[in-house]
Amino acid sequence: MDDLNFFRSFYPTKVVYYAGYTAAVLFVLSFFIPLFFSIAVALLVLLGVAVLLDTFLLYQKKVGITAERFLAERLSNGDENNVAIECKNHYSFNAHCVIIEELPVQFQARSWQRSLTIARNATGVLQYVLKPVTRGIYDFGYINIYVNGPLGVVQRRYRCGAPETVPVYPSFIQMRRYQLAAIGNKLQDTGTKQLRKLGHSSEFEQIKDYVRGDDYRTVNWKATARKGDLMINAFTDERSQPIYCVINKGRAMKLPFDGMTLLDYAVNASLALLNVALRKGDKAGLITFSQRVDTFLPADKKGTQRNMLLEALYHQETHFSEPDYEALFAAIRNKITQRSLLVLFTNFESIESLERQVPFLKKVAHYHLLVVVFFENTELKTLVEGEAKTIEDIYIKTIAEKYRHEKRLMIKALHQQGIIAVLTTPQQLTVNTLNKYLELKKRQSI
Repeated sequence: MDDLNFFRSFYPTKVVYYAGYTAAVLFVLSFFIPLFFSIAVALLVLLGVAVLLDTFLLYQKKVGITAERFLAERLSNGDENNVAIECKNHYSFNAHCVIIEELPVQFQARSWQRSLTIARNATGVLQYVLKPVTRGIYDFGYINIYVNGPLGVVQRRYRCGAPETVPVYPSFIQMRRYQLAAIGNKLQDTGTKQLRKLGHSSEFEQIKDYVRGDDYRTVNWKATARKGDLMINAFTDERSQPIYCVINKGRAMKLPFDGMTLLDYAVNASLALLNVALRKGDKAGLITFSQRVDTFLPADKKGTQRNMLLEALYHQETHFSEPDYEALFAAIRNKITQRSLLVLFTNFESIESLERQVPFLKKVAHYHLLVVVFFENTELKTLVEGEAKTIEDIYIKTIAEKYRHEKRLMIKALHQQGIIAVLTTPQQLTVNTLNKYLELKKRQSI
């Protein structure tokens, strides 16, 4: 705890000022009604006694309140992170506290404060939630605690805890949620679709009990004869397939939605997708580019690959230049020799911007299975669905509908070139990307 001297820690409450104002009014009125003079003097005497008594009770202990902040070693971007402040009351009376936390500047929380009442010689816990929307270093300051005296006329300020620096990483909470779902084969519970598998691979997994709906052609007659119940051979999806997330870091990915940029949405979705791919036995890799390829992490499924992906994604920053898809194709052609699934996270705001890049996307799709994921502008949807009350509103609504229609034309143009395309809102990016990965996996398209 950072000790404060008396003058820096002593704060009269509003009661003192209200009583002082009242006494001043009574003194003025006493020129007309002398009785008010005695009342004003008595009020000031009582106020002085109350201040002295409250001050004595608050300062009789050198340290009356201690507090400590508990938070994770790193925070998850775009998720709710729990933080707890544990306060210990060393006074012999119940402490009514006002807690002001010095939050990192990224939150822009200038009026954050909470109230907490702690019984004498007891411990109280204040819990709150933080939701960061940008990656990077977050600096927490001190915990400021204002303790009211028993009479409520004086407050003593304590500055507890110590400044802390905490990094905010890509959404590892979301990653773990989808990882647990993948382990239990319950990805459909998180919003992903369960697709009918066309045929099966020849990669044997286990012998299991027959369940209504299973393919009768997979019945294992020897195991059935031994157990006396129908048993079937279960096959797993083909594994060790290279999966790359390719992230555009150009200026188009700087657009914010709900406080987070498109780049951060793409980073979170990439982490969840590559983690699920690793759990499924595939190889996961990463490529980021703008005017040149900045990051290339070869696809692998070794034990350290997940941490390498997390660290690589943590350091990604948006560039304000136009991305070079020709440089991307050259890097992919030179560095990825095996046919792979490439999930490209990018954004096109006009059909003209897409047409300029289609030749390079066609070249990539010639050698690899390419999935282009780009974003639907949710603000345009709000404008289109809103009510037009003026001529200006009609113009705005018409232009918004034009841009929405262009997004659908982009999907059609990519499909005509044999390129798989996914148009999604930023909020549904992870679920829709996982759906497409599982669909391609089930159809053995990779």
